[in-house]
Amino acid sequence: MQTDTVIKQRTEVLVNSFVRSVYNWMCIGLALTGFIAYYVSSSEAMVRLVFGNSFVFLLLILAELALVFSISGMVNRMSAGTSTALFVLYSALNGVTLSFIFLAYARASIASTFFICSATFLGCSIYGWTTKRDLTSWGGFLMMGLIGIIIASLVNMFFRSSSVSMIVSYIGVLVFVGLSAYDTQKLKNMALTQPADLDGAVIRKGAILGALSLYLDFINLFLLLLRIFGQSRD
Repeated sequence: MQTDTVIKQRTEVLVNSFVRSVYNWMCIGLALTGFIAYYVSSSEAMVRLVFGNSFVFLLLILAELALVFSISGMVNRMSAGTSTALFVLYSALNGVTLSFIFLAYARASIASTFFICSATFLGCSIYGWTTKRDLTSWGGFLMMGLIGIIIASLVNMFFRSSSVSMIVSYIGVLVFVGLSAYDTQKLKNMALTQPADLDGAVIRKGAILGALSLYLDFINLFLLLLRIFGQSRD
């Protein structure tokens, strides 16, 4: 009985440590993105460099996609330091490309939307962590919704319909609310099933992968909410 108690306590410590690491890295990524975005938007030279040349902006987007696919698909073949560095680099590059929000939206609007997003994300995470319901079945449905949003957004780039854009935004919010809960539960299951003697570097890589998933959920949810509630600077 005492041995079982010790094992249970040790498991709880490992789980808490892993989850804390995931959320710490997610917050570091978000803070870095916000700082870089604000810095770039405050520099006329940087704004001209990033948004005045479509080739530079496209190159940044392609670099971000490459980093996401590299971390997601090859994290097991990387060292912990490399995966961490790539996550930090991705967060910084994302800050550069997202600096447009400080140019397009009022700062008060950005701040209020950020708090709305934070509260929504927190609620989804708590639900995903505490619910007894298995959310695995949500995965396929949510991915289909995500693909639909991407296709609809690309098509609407040609039609430029404000009503379609708003519909896509509302549907997108629902999709990323679901993904936030789904990814949180997947993170919980990952933490509970990892061996107690797992190497520290492997744990770090798992934490970075989890942080990237939650980071992407948060950023996309924030952008969609900003499209709905955001007020223009003009």
